[in-house]
Amino acid sequence: MPTPERPRELQWRVFLGTDARRRRLVTAGQLRGAAWLRLRHDVYADARLDRDHELACRAAALRLPAGAVLAGPSAAFLHGVPHAAAAHDDVHVIVPPRVRLSARKGVMAHTTALKPGETARLGDLLVTTPARTAWDVANWLDLATAVSVIDGLLADDRVTRAGLAAMARDRHAERGWRRAEAAFALADAGAQSAPESRLRVRLVMAGLPRPVTQHPVPLATGITLHPDLAWPEFKVAVEYDGAWHAGADQFHRDRRRLNQLVAAGWLVLHVTADRMRRDFGGVLREVRAALAARGWRPGRA
Repeated sequence: MPTPERPRELQWRVFLGTDARRRRLVTAGQLRGAAWLRLRHDVYADARLDRDHELACRAAALRLPAGAVLAGPSAAFLHGVPHAAAAHDDVHVIVPPRVRLSARKGVMAHTTALKPGETARLGDLLVTTPARTAWDVANWLDLATAVSVIDGLLADDRVTRAGLAAMARDRHAERGWRRAEAAFALADAGAQSAPESRLRVRLVMAGLPRPVTQHPVPLATGITLHPDLAWPEFKVAVEYDGAWHAGADQFHRDRRRLNQLVAAGWLVLHVTADRMRRDFGGVLREVRAALAARGWRPGRA
């Protein structure tokens, strides 16, 4: 099969079909060929580009009015949090109060004002800063999902706890302040995955004491293990087993870690993605029972 031809000006780019045809770079017939991917009305891309949320953002940005800013989970993805948004999720944008944006498929518009210093450039895209992104995520998403995204921003040092505190302080008593404060308080840079973050939040919201992420457990052998979630005072740990744990090699490494933790006096529970989805009540009962067996009592910090 011959390699599709692409004009240099359009290679690895997202572009308007009408503009490319006006410049005589492609014809309408060529745009229907394998070289190009139609993203939305009159918006095309080099078909070799990754089909992720950044591509959706670039497609939306081409048709946004002046003053519109990529925000919320879309901005978080662009800031380096891959689980913040998927390829086919809506692109979130903030539009100034006096700017009109007609309803369009695949775009979630939020009309609000941004303060000076709350936008940044990532290449040719205008996005909210990480701190403002965290604020919006906290207000637009459910608590557990919001915290998982904010965890990602913290983990990569896109924002700091001090930065989150300053954002909450500057917007004290504004609409959404309490939601943001709750999400910021639960956020943790130590989280290793979005499901682990959601598990941690759900356990805490159910009344369990807050666990420590990646707590170091030094062993007599000289190695140090870091369980996903731990209550060091009670020597109870929870390990989240995602899909990547299913391989035989990983399975044996996980079992060895479990045996070493148990030998060190820890009580270790494993939680799978399936149980998180189908039987969180059972998971909660097991973790609560494990903590109670080691001396925790409800109401105790």
